[in-house]
Amino acid sequence: MAVKILMPALSPTMTDGTLARWLVAEGDKVRSGDVIAEIETDKATMEVEALDDGIIAKIIVAEGSQNVAVNALIAVLAEEDEDVSEAAKIAEGAEAVPAPATPVPAPKAEAVQAPATPSPATSAPATPAPATSAPATSAPASLPAPAVSQGKARVFASPLARRIAGDAGLDISAVKGTGPHGRIIRADVEEALAKGVSAPVAAVAAAGTLAQSERFEPHNAMRRVIAERLQQSKQTAPHFYLTVECEIDTLLQARKALNEAAPEGVKISVNDMVVKAAAAALIAVPEVNGYFEAEGCRYFSDADICIAVAVDGGLVTPVIRSANHLGLSAIASTSADLAKRARDNQLDPSEYSGGTFTISNLGMFGIREFAAVINPPQAAILAVGAGEKRPVVRGDALAVATVMSVTLSADHRIVDGAVGAKWLQAFKGAIENPVTMLL
Repeated sequence: MAVKILMPALSPTMTDGTLARWLVAEGDKVRSGDVIAEIETDKATMEVEALDDGIIAKIIVAEGSQNVAVNALIAVLAEEDEDVSEAAKIAEGAEAVPAPATPVPAPKAEAVQAPATPSPATSAPATPAPATSAPATSAPASLPAPAVSQGKARVFASPLARRIAGDAGLDISAVKGTGPHGRIIRADVEEALAKGVSAPVAAVAAAGTLAQSERFEPHNAMRRVIAERLQQSKQTAPHFYLTVECEIDTLLQARKALNEAAPEGVKISVNDMVVKAAAAALIAVPEVNGYFEAEGCRYFSDADICIAVAVDGGLVTPVIRSANHLGLSAIASTSADLAKRARDNQLDPSEYSGGTFTISNLGMFGIREFAAVINPPQAAILAVGAGEKRPVVRGDALAVATVMSVTLSADHRIVDGAVGAKWLQAFKGAIENPVTMLL
């Protein structure tokens, strides 16, 4: 009996995705567990496995198709002893979706991954204030990525790398990959183009009248959802901002001593200690550890802290679960593992969903102070700047200390100013007296 292959929901809040690539063709035999397609979501590109043995009777949705709804029919699988043509008739009511030849415009700012009152199992990349947009220009037609022909060796490449290569007329199979397991990433394609591998004249002509000094990149699923959710956050959550300066010399000394005593392979970072201090503050001031919902406010007993990790094409916020119950060594190893797998696109959806608070740290880039946009539906996000030597006044004397500025962005619907200030004082107390985090 023919089996319908539907667009899977790869995360609790996924509503649609991009069918980035088919790894099979009509007529191919597959076994249960075989990888048949790559689906690009707002967080990552994930492989889809066949659930049954059989033959691919009909592909309904072409690779490259965007905004494919969850549970939409994408292919039909026939049993090995079944008439393939008969099995394919199941798709007669579903018209094949061709791969788009031009970038599909981003949908209107609606709740895509999370509604205005999302469930606790929702999380999304957190970013600082949005960057200034580029001057308006007419979007050129994008060249379709070359199809993977039968018999050719499989080329492992990120969807963004394929898209850039296709737009430039570059044969991606000729590019050497430097990503995990030889995967071709964006930087590899850009390096190949910079070395003088240019698009054919016909391809350049097809790209329209774009100036030589400009480059057009269609939005991937991650970038579209980041834009939609952060726009939603700024439009629906009344942000307010509180900043404090924390002296961290004692913390740095404690970190040095802890790393000398830590197990081999474990290195505690300042950010790990920030996570621990934030968790302690969330337990001390639980009014910040919650969500605003239409009928009331939802609060959580554990601090599930999201850490913003930059990846190719956007940001992912993996969650350190119950950080309030973890020691610094456990936080350090968990954070390092999550960050590595986030950059390698190896996270399970459950690992970046359901956080209660987010930390965005740009201190390693030398950023002194910034304000981040709240990660909906959470109540607040902490923006962490760089620690630097600054003059401070102690009593009536002037001294020099290592100071770190942190800014709390809070949703005024659930967090009042006094509550936000109380939380920052609890956080500052833990940072400046790190021994309390060991109790």
